[in-house]
Amino acid sequence: MAYINEPVKTPWYLKLGIRIAEKKTGKKMLPGRLLAWYPKAALGAGVLESLVAHDEKEVSARLLKLIRVQVSFSSSCTFCIDMNSFEFKNAGISDDEILYLQNPENNELSGSLSGKELIALKYVRELTATPISIKKSTLDKLKNYFSDRAIAIIVSTAAQVNFWTRLIQGLGIPPAGFHESCTVLNLDKYGTLKTNEEDK
Repeated sequence: MAYINEPVKTPWYLKLGIRIAEKKTGKKMLPGRLLAWYPKAALGAGVLESLVAHDEKEVSARLLKLIRVQVSFSSSCTFCIDMNSFEFKNAGISDDEILYLQNPENNELSGSLSGKELIALKYVRELTATPISIKKSTLDKLKNYFSDRAIAIIVSTAAQVNFWTRLIQGLGIPPAGFHESCTVLNLDKYGTLKTNEEDK
């Protein structure tokens, strides 16, 4: 259950966007439905989502998916993990690579990732941490692999997912059910709501 209810009335133009998103995903898209409380935010989020990179010459679709999933795990957003990792095998991502994204300290799981992928993933983990703490050595290695344009694509992709993770967790939106039977994601380990006992 989300922390708030859907509004009784939704502007027609948002209904249209929600309908398109739900037809495309085959799932109820609660983020758009709840943002209907504040249509300006819903429109801004929709524009942001429509402009993100999905496959670029220097930043492959596989790497962009790895980045989205890494940020989702790093920020502990179960909805985002569920959605961003959907059909990860079709993007050429293995179970071991998913396990590595959950536990980047385990170098045994990183063997199939290229040096280029590993440094991009390290960079987005540092960018996602709170407080943000980017190491100069990470940035230097990133610049060895990627052009300025590619770095802008990597940063904007990570920032876009971070936007959604904060918004979705702030509204308490549960996973949409893209991976109803996938155990490698370990969704039960993730989540940010603390009970009263844990608040003390």
